[in-house]
Amino acid sequence: MIEKAVLVGCLLPHQQEREVESSLYELSLLAETAQAQAVCTVIQKRDRVDPAYYIGKGKVLEVASLVETYQADLVIFNDELSPSQINNLEQLLPCKVIDRTQLILDIFALRARSKEGKLQVELAQLNYLLPRIVGKGTELSRLGGGIGTRGPGETKLELDRRHIRRRIRDIRQELDKIVAHRKRYRSRRKKQQMFQVALVGYTNAGKSTLLNQLTEAEAYTENQLFATLDPLTKQMRLPSGHIVLLTDTVGFIRDLPTTLVAAFRSTLEEVKEADLILHVIDSHDDNHQDQIDVVESLLTELDAGHIPVVRIFNKKDLPPAPELMVRPEDLYITALDPHDCWRVKERIETVLKQQMHTYQLLLPASEAQLIPKLRQVGFVEQLTWDEGQQGYRVTLHLPVYHPLKNKIEPFRIQH
Repeated sequence: MIEKAVLVGCLLPHQQEREVESSLYELSLLAETAQAQAVCTVIQKRDRVDPAYYIGKGKVLEVASLVETYQADLVIFNDELSPSQINNLEQLLPCKVIDRTQLILDIFALRARSKEGKLQVELAQLNYLLPRIVGKGTELSRLGGGIGTRGPGETKLELDRRHIRRRIRDIRQELDKIVAHRKRYRSRRKKQQMFQVALVGYTNAGKSTLLNQLTEAEAYTENQLFATLDPLTKQMRLPSGHIVLLTDTVGFIRDLPTTLVAAFRSTLEEVKEADLILHVIDSHDDNHQDQIDVVESLLTELDAGHIPVVRIFNKKDLPPAPELMVRPEDLYITALDPHDCWRVKERIETVLKQQMHTYQLLLPASEAQLIPKLRQVGFVEQLTWDEGQQGYRVTLHLPVYHPLKNKIEPFRIQH
């Protein structure tokens, strides 16, 4: 069932009108993703957020009138509301009241597929819920169905704080086991010296589509927000034949709830472990620069700001956004074009080579068995047979600390 929603935002002195309108448009897309239709948008200009009602009490009564007029099922506020604000608003509005955080959590609950994803969402929801159940007890069951009640479900929402804390503890223990397993898996990959490339970007920028085109994976793709929640890692063959690992990650969004960032931190660790980040940007979106800023800020927050980044402006097949600035070092592509995907692979190869050590070798014929191993872990750029020296002349890029460097050092050509 499609629910009708009234959207409410606040325009504060430090904000531009365009910025708030853009944020509310994004809120309408989030509502649509959660199976609701925005029937009306209300913006109030204020010096500061009202501590009791978020907007002024008179404006709340105006919103109540709009709810009656449009027969709306819920009111969605564009910022995170305090527990007291929610209580006060629910007394004046004749329908459900949720905030941006709860809406995003709801979408994540709708999208989560894996066991880990479901646990992470439930953990975030319970942490959000915990300070908001004071004095409500079993009244929470009155919420009924629809947006804002997915995930833990009514029976869990009726638990008291002690039970919620116990459930949070149990989820964390389960997640710790999954995290430990992923760390072991990552450690194994590191020992194999396989280069790891992470796809990051604002939600709906086209990361999963690019992953599918680069790796022939079958990741779920849809023109909607947060189509991907669970990280997916696939092997990708570069033009030289060298194989690297490519990981798709959950999309970023402005004001991503802190409870979600905390819950998904273990998943986002994949980004921190990468040797190269591909930052996918929607070149068609008018707010692409704001989205770039959000992603770069979150990368810094994740301690991934030191990792080399290639910016990929996607959706070249659509009209470009006004003031689109693509730097010479950026790529401007459409993920659906095989030639563009080849260009992405070439750029990955170039950047990875820059992180490696270059060797020029004269390998005797007796050491020919090393060549396939070198191709597997590095980039063999040139390979010729030298009749006079009875050996192979090899120009090679190899990871700086790879164990094979000790084996090839005796055959290095000294200049």
